[in-house]
Amino acid sequence: MDPLEAIKATFFQECDELLADLESGLLELEGGGGDIETVNAVFRAVHSVKGGAGAFGLEPLVRFAHVFETTLDDMRSGKLATEPAAVKVMLRAADVLADHVSAARGQGAVDEAGSLRLVAELKALCGGPAAAAGADGDDEVVMVDTEVEDDGFGDFDFTPVIVEIEGPAEAEVAAMPTWRIGFKPSRAMYAKANETALLLRELDRIGACQVTLNADALPDFDALDPEDSYFSWIIDIETDQGEAAIREVFEFVEDDCEITLEAIGPSATSDAPLAPSEAPELAVAAAEPAAPDGDVLALLERAKLAAAEMQAAAPSSAAVSTEPPRAAPPPAPAPAAALHPADNGDAKAAAGTTIRVDLERVDRLIDLVGELVINQAMLTQRVGESGLARSSTVSVGLEDLEHLTREIQDSVMAIRAQPVKSVFQRMPRLVREVAAMTNKQVRLTTEGENTEVDKTVIERLSDPLIHMIRNAIDHGLEKPEVRVAAGKPAEGVVKLCALHRSGRIVIEVSDDGAGINRERVKQIALDKGLIAADATLTDEETDNLIFLPGFSTAATVSDISGRGVGMDVVRRQVQALGGRISITSNPGKGSTFSLSLPLTLAVLDGMVVGVSGHTLVTPLTAIIETLQPKTNDVRLLGPNGAVLAVRDAYVPLVDVGAVLGYRKGPTDWTTGVVLLVESEVGGRAALLVDAIQGQRQVVIKSLEANYQRVEGIAAATILGDGRVALILDVDALIDVRRKDARRSAAPPAARLPLAS
Repeated sequence: MDPLEAIKATFFQECDELLADLESGLLELEGGGGDIETVNAVFRAVHSVKGGAGAFGLEPLVRFAHVFETTLDDMRSGKLATEPAAVKVMLRAADVLADHVSAARGQGAVDEAGSLRLVAELKALCGGPAAAAGADGDDEVVMVDTEVEDDGFGDFDFTPVIVEIEGPAEAEVAAMPTWRIGFKPSRAMYAKANETALLLRELDRIGACQVTLNADALPDFDALDPEDSYFSWIIDIETDQGEAAIREVFEFVEDDCEITLEAIGPSATSDAPLAPSEAPELAVAAAEPAAPDGDVLALLERAKLAAAEMQAAAPSSAAVSTEPPRAAPPPAPAPAAALHPADNGDAKAAAGTTIRVDLERVDRLIDLVGELVINQAMLTQRVGESGLARSSTVSVGLEDLEHLTREIQDSVMAIRAQPVKSVFQRMPRLVREVAAMTNKQVRLTTEGENTEVDKTVIERLSDPLIHMIRNAIDHGLEKPEVRVAAGKPAEGVVKLCALHRSGRIVIEVSDDGAGINRERVKQIALDKGLIAADATLTDEETDNLIFLPGFSTAATVSDISGRGVGMDVVRRQVQALGGRISITSNPGKGSTFSLSLPLTLAVLDGMVVGVSGHTLVTPLTAIIETLQPKTNDVRLLGPNGAVLAVRDAYVPLVDVGAVLGYRKGPTDWTTGVVLLVESEVGGRAALLVDAIQGQRQVVIKSLEANYQRVEGIAAATILGDGRVALILDVDALIDVRRKDARRSAAPPAARLPLAS
């Protein structure tokens, strides 16, 4: 692989993280919870994207990021208030910046017209292109230029350029104290992620600057050390802020650079005059002669590096000017905390504790751990069959191996565990876009963003959540005028929540809209032939009609909905993850969609049970207790149903063998063993099995990918003796039993084609 492409791929990965930090910071500001550190973090995110994009020549991305960065710079300096209107513009700018990043990596295109509109809005926040010529009478700052001319014979002229910031009228200059600063960074300053450009920008805030670059120390290209520092600067600054304000700019880098300060104008006094021996070193000639023969390429590289350094060092955008320096703009706060060496050291230390690893390698490691678990189980079974005593050295060694295997498995699972925040952070933009398309006012709130789950689950969560949030806004929330008429706030709320429950992750998408119109849902299902005309439906069954293929309540097909594939796709995607989805709706108050998913798709702890000669595995996290049913505790319910009395409460009794089709006919409820389980869809239930064979850790293998989906079965595994065992889907078993009980009690015409 091309090393440059590998570096670029890393840059785009970092862009994803920076964009997520950018959006979360802006959302914090929008909610009124941000402070100056939040603004600084947002600024650094955009600045980092811009810097990396410049290294790869991604000009459209650089141009947009530059305007965005300038606006954020005004916000962190206090010139622009963190008002909701301004933050909303920046949120949309963050969306466009993400589009530019996607376009740069070859994934889509940018809406150029929309990008230009955002640029205009960002400039308007700062007062427009002439903002610098505002009430203080400052002139507009002009652009730096650097000339590298070819004389037509292969020789190049390199002319260092004086960077000048224009200010008020020349007559005011004479009365302004003037200082000369000699500044030469060391390589240590750059190693701590400090930037000359930021220091010069801070100097520009306290006074008008004339910046002169000295590139005499720049070696030939072959001798160039990319981590060393070769440039130095002389800065003449006119300011009434005094010496202390100037020194404060360099407070965080003074140990990593050479700084001299001399008073050269009226009324300026200094206790650190510029050393005479240093003045010649920091002076810059107006021009250098053409490059001698044989050094053309080296000098050209010097010219390019010098031009890039001066471009970065320019306090703001501008062109070369030969007019005298003028007065300073209004004072601004001290440099951002990002320039503090200690802060950067902490960041560097934190970065050193993490590494980037190709996900394929982690997947391979997980597969190997799965094989290790299977082989450990096989060894344990073989030793058990050999009749060795539990106190034998082999048995003791196997127990140690089992503990070690468990620790390895837990550690590997922890590597893949990630907070759902990475998925949640993608949703605010979706909410803004759908709200704009539907002309609704929507606010997204999130809870439990740090809830961890296997990365494989996270990657496949995005599409179902997108469908549900779009559905909540388009169908759930009312128009602002309708909400106001109903006594609700004009702004609707969509809530995204994640939590751990019974060894699974539960994600809820709720809204405070009108709820499900059940009469309309039934009528649409009837019109589409999805239910029989005389069907009797419970509220739950009516709500679940929206998951049927081809069902849609949209009157017209749009970019958001109306094609009848949304919620059906959601259900199938959630089921493919071994999960369940359920709905609760309260007319006039809103609806909640709940997704219950396994924490990992790799390994689980299970109880191995026998049913009609078949070996099954029940997830241990779903089991509350096991018990032997007594005749007096069982109560028959209908022709085939029964309930079990457990501590003064009755729970449904589910014959696993009958539900899975392993046996038919009446069941003797007292001959087996009951597993009392907790279900997401129906509370507690009692699963009847023939016997319990043991408890062990099993590796999850997808049944759907290798065979087909089986109702009531979540996945499969390989046992220690090499046999394949099916892993039960507890929620599905209970749900199927409940539906079968209702259908057997209902007239034939009322049976519903509800697949779940």
